[in-house]
Amino acid sequence: MTNALLIRGGIVVNADREFTADVLCVEGQIAAIGADAARQAPAGAVQLDASGQYVLPGGIDPHTHMQLPFMGTVTMDDFFTGTAAGLAGGTTTILDFVIPNAQQSLMEAYGTWREWARKSAADYGFHVAITWWDESVYRDMGTLVNEEGVSSFKHFMAYKNAIMCDDEILVKSFRRALELGAMPTVHAENGELVYFLQQELARKGVTGPEGHPRSRPPAVEAEAAQRAIAIADVLGVPLYVVHVSCMEAADAIARARAAGQRVYGEVLAGHLVIEESVYRAPDFASAAAHVMSPPFRSKAHQEFLWRGLQSGSLQTTATDHCTFCAAQKAAGKDDFAKIPNGCGGIEERMAVIWDAGVNSGRLTPSEFVAVTSTNAARLFNLYPRKGLIAQGADADLVLWDPQASKTLSAATQHSRGDFNIFEGRTVRGIPTHTISQGRVVYANGDLRAERGAGRYLPRPAFGANFQALDKRAKQQFAPMAAKP
Repeated sequence: MTNALLIRGGIVVNADREFTADVLCVEGQIAAIGADAARQAPAGAVQLDASGQYVLPGGIDPHTHMQLPFMGTVTMDDFFTGTAAGLAGGTTTILDFVIPNAQQSLMEAYGTWREWARKSAADYGFHVAITWWDESVYRDMGTLVNEEGVSSFKHFMAYKNAIMCDDEILVKSFRRALELGAMPTVHAENGELVYFLQQELARKGVTGPEGHPRSRPPAVEAEAAQRAIAIADVLGVPLYVVHVSCMEAADAIARARAAGQRVYGEVLAGHLVIEESVYRAPDFASAAAHVMSPPFRSKAHQEFLWRGLQSGSLQTTATDHCTFCAAQKAAGKDDFAKIPNGCGGIEERMAVIWDAGVNSGRLTPSEFVAVTSTNAARLFNLYPRKGLIAQGADADLVLWDPQASKTLSAATQHSRGDFNIFEGRTVRGIPTHTISQGRVVYANGDLRAERGAGRYLPRPAFGANFQALDKRAKQQFAPMAAKP
């Protein structure tokens, strides 16, 4: 029996335009759009009436951590529960992170994450973190790009004595990424400064969650972002900065882009709407539940981030979905530095950004599609398979009711986490249906996620564009040995 779905009468929204049209999905792909869609629909095709609704490309969350072992525990959401929650919120694709232990083979860690992800309900890909360096890492990066379709690598500039990269590793890994046509990404916080400030605060008797933002002020993020941007500029390699939270880091990205450098910035839904006062809540559990890095900032920083999305100096939105329950967060009851870092949000991201962005006039519907789907697809080589409603693209779609509303709460979320950082926020504009691979997986509150239905998405290297950059770099650094 043919898997066919006809969506009738919706307003199709892509990153470049919107128009009213029927959309036909057959065997997991978009088969036709417009007048031909209904004529070509096979007998027995499922039909959805999208009148009065938008039809959007499925959301892409380029920054998640499912089933992550971190700070002595493991996140509550695994690849099934986390991606199922995403489907309920309109996110149909995730890019998660393989994070090897110190001295662990990249290929061994990658194999572990691939096995964990087999239960995913949505399509997925991986970034692989570079947490140490020797010739095997150099070699494994090549294998990952050329044989496994991993075309982006993560570098933590924070978390001293754990997974932090020093400048030597950044230089070697960035250069290797350039050779391979892969995108380097960075978590930009100065790990040495964070460690120093944590110790200073402890000596002053500051042990509660209010110490978390004080140990990670904007200057710590800005310095690391500027350093990574400078290294990337010297080597001639593009750079993607994850979870930009402050105006100083966003400004560094904007200035680099204005000078012609290929630098891209990601902002989290939480950083756009949640204020730093959450860390001063009298209830430890509530304050600790918001501990993530970088921390939430003041309204002034939020407004600057919105302007970055509006202007195009910040390109993508994500969640850094990394859920820990109250019992896990309690590990830092007497020392904020031991509170596991991470918050949820994969189910809420799109509705929060629509409500705070489109409803306020900050973003148009097309700009919303760009920052929640299309730009991530383009930057991480999933486009036009993902992030676009066009013939031949994957049938990952969201029917979006701009007038429907919902109050966000841990009591109704699909994530396994026991806290919702958007608790009590009422949003206007929510998904009524989510379609993944041409099948309805969420319909008016009914989540139909299937364990193992998600597919691994190999992402090829960037080819000619990067080859030209690589040629420039090789000319500039001719005496430099290719290998470490």
